[in-house]
Amino acid sequence: LAASGAVPVAVTGVVALGELALDGSVREARGGLAAGFVARDLNAPCILAGAAAGQASLVRGAAVRSIRTLAEAISVALGESPGRCLTEPPEDAPEAEFDLEEVRGQAYARRALEVAAAGGHHLLLTGPPGSGKTMLARCLPGILPLLDHDERLQLAQIWSAAGRHSVPPSVPPFCAPHHTATTPAIVGGGSGLPVPGQVSLAHRGVLFLDEFGEFPVPVLEALRQPVESGHVAIARKGISVTFPAGFQLIAATNPCPCGFRGDPIKPCRCTPRVVDRYLRKLSGPLIDRFDLRVVVGRPDRAGLVGPRGESSHFVRERVESARAAQIERGSLNRSLSRARLDELAWEPPAVRLFHTAVQRFSVTGRGYDRVRRVARTIADLDGAVSVGESHAAEALGFRGE
Repeated sequence: LAASGAVPVAVTGVVALGELALDGSVREARGGLAAGFVARDLNAPCILAGAAAGQASLVRGAAVRSIRTLAEAISVALGESPGRCLTEPPEDAPEAEFDLEEVRGQAYARRALEVAAAGGHHLLLTGPPGSGKTMLARCLPGILPLLDHDERLQLAQIWSAAGRHSVPPSVPPFCAPHHTATTPAIVGGGSGLPVPGQVSLAHRGVLFLDEFGEFPVPVLEALRQPVESGHVAIARKGISVTFPAGFQLIAATNPCPCGFRGDPIKPCRCTPRVVDRYLRKLSGPLIDRFDLRVVVGRPDRAGLVGPRGESSHFVRERVESARAAQIERGSLNRSLSRARLDELAWEPPAVRLFHTAVQRFSVTGRGYDRVRRVARTIADLDGAVSVGESHAAEALGFRGE
């Protein structure tokens, strides 16, 4: 319009991004967050439509104007109308969809979930159908600390790269792909320019894999690297991209295809060969990357008809307190190196218990570090300066050692 003389050239002194419809309306376009960064650096107004404007408002210092039509955009660009100014992202209700108070019984699994949340640990839940594994996993975002502005901005950049225009909420993200998802859908990739997968969309949050044993083996094995490193590198011809993948992996699986292996009431119908083939999909190196491995049993009558459990709000307070102690040490316990673990305070009975576990059970070098990280998290929840024998014993119990 400026080139044709329909509007003054001054209208070009803005950062505008959108898709123009034939009726003169402007639709949101991919790249709103990047437009916010450009507008901030140029100290120019940023004119966007729809959810892209809300996403760009996460960029502090960007003067974002939300518009609906081309005429409105021109009016804002010429200074004739202020438009709808967005200096902060839209407020969201910082409440998770599921609350732990809805989980009846399952005290052991609830405790494991709290420990996992406090230290950012990966958790594997095994049990028969209907035992509450999925419900427990969906409650995890509600007991995690809320995301701050910088974390939401980082997550918004990932979502924008994946073509999502929405503003990340304060509650950590929860991604639960179906077991038919492909490897590129989980770890990222695609044809042409690589895009983030579910492991990156769940950054700062939870990646939940229900029916863990039903996922294809290549998908499960592809998870090993991002689970360990916190990022994923996607290489294509002529380009290589690294995406953040600092997620918590929560997996739920049945003990066998029918789901009732070891159940005290309903007998298992699977043959040993079928069970072996089912369990063989979960390799030892992959299972070893779970800090906590918990069996969720069939809920008893007392638990089902009993009172509601403790609310997520109170559990989150303990989790935040434990994480505050970890932040003072420099990182979440999930990321503690072996050298840093050796520097922490360990009571002699706890050390002896760990050494006994290494000698008698199949605790690998990686598993030894992981169980010590979990013990440190349990001590943080107790407010203890040093890790005691009870903390070490509970951590070993959560690994099934």
